[in-house]
Amino acid sequence: MTRFRFTVEFDGRPFMGWQRQAHGPSVQQAIEEAITAVTGETAVLHAAGRTDAGVHGRAMAAHADVAKDITPFRLGEALNARLRPAPVAILACEAVADDWHARFSCIGRRYIYRIVNRRAPLTMDAGLAWQVAAELDADVMHAAAQRLVGRHDFTTFRSAHCQSESPVKTLDRLDVRRTGDVIEIEAAARSFLHHQVRSMVGCLMMVGRGSWSADDLGDALAAADRSRLGLNAPPDGLYFMEAVYPESAAR
Repeated sequence: MTRFRFTVEFDGRPFMGWQRQAHGPSVQQAIEEAITAVTGETAVLHAAGRTDAGVHGRAMAAHADVAKDITPFRLGEALNARLRPAPVAILACEAVADDWHARFSCIGRRYIYRIVNRRAPLTMDAGLAWQVAAELDADVMHAAAQRLVGRHDFTTFRSAHCQSESPVKTLDRLDVRRTGDVIEIEAAARSFLHHQVRSMVGCLMMVGRGSWSADDLGDALAAADRSRLGLNAPPDGLYFMEAVYPESAAR
């Protein structure tokens, strides 16, 4: 039995999320079915994180155990052939130690949220970014975002369906930058609560358009009350960018 680590890219629009669902297609299901088609085995895929319906992945880390004698290169190529035309790609495939785990070995996760700040309708980015027509001040958003960095009770920014044992998380970084009409919000932490990034982005957008101040954002955090959330951003603009492991922490 060999444990294979996969780096997965996917467009989340056709899926109900990463995790298998009884009511619709998922990224996990697509890859597991491809593994079965290639190896004749029933495999369980474990990932560094779970993404909601409509959320995308640039480099999701995952693993599965396979008994078939097959090289990582051949397995990766065969899976990509089986996955077509689903918008899922195996970017890398490698054999790893039996005790390596995509979720439990992970020491950091990084997301980027993309906002297109313009009045004209989205064409190329439809479903791949959040369009906000009102003018946003990215510098003000970045300054306010620093109120959320550090160890806090993020109950206000936590979904009511979150299964995490504690609402307390340490946010390592929350940066806002603008290039032309695109605003990117980058969040990094060891782990996140369900909807935490989208909830933070929604409130930062309100700061950027002037309907909230940095103090309003700080007050919402301090309240530790989901009813104080300003706005939960849609899934369209959210991308899982990177899972960090001890051997790659310096990259």
